[in-house]
Amino acid sequence: MTGMTQEQDDLAYNVFAKACPSRGTLEHVTGRWGGLTLGALQEGSLRFNELRRRVDGVSEKMLSQTLHALERDGLVHREAQPTNPPRVDYYLTPLGHRVAERLLALIHCVEGSMDDVLAAREAYDTRQPS
Repeated sequence: MTGMTQEQDDLAYNVFAKACPSRGTLEHVTGRWGGLTLGALQEGSLRFNELRRRVDGVSEKMLSQTLHALERDGLVHREAQPTNPPRVDYYLTPLGHRVAERLLALIHCVEGSMDDVLAAREAYDTRQPS
């Protein structure tokens, strides 16, 4: 073994290994915009501007980059309709749904724990020298 658990050694990919390609996907999924985009798309298919409104604060450029990364990783599907004006819908792939379910569980855990987090922050800040 290489200092990792047996379970980690048995996996074909190990996010804790520096060169593992899973690190990039983990970054796309857990980054601010990736996580929020996946969470928003768990509710169903959205057009670009609908998604941008749903993920409050994301710039057009960042949303576009995020969607490209998630599409490349096989988590999001982009469907362009041959209409005038063009219509593009984004939705989760089956893999995207599996990832988003787990991500939403984490999001709900964080949201449900915010009273504790805010209390911990306040306690921490009062202990710090000015």
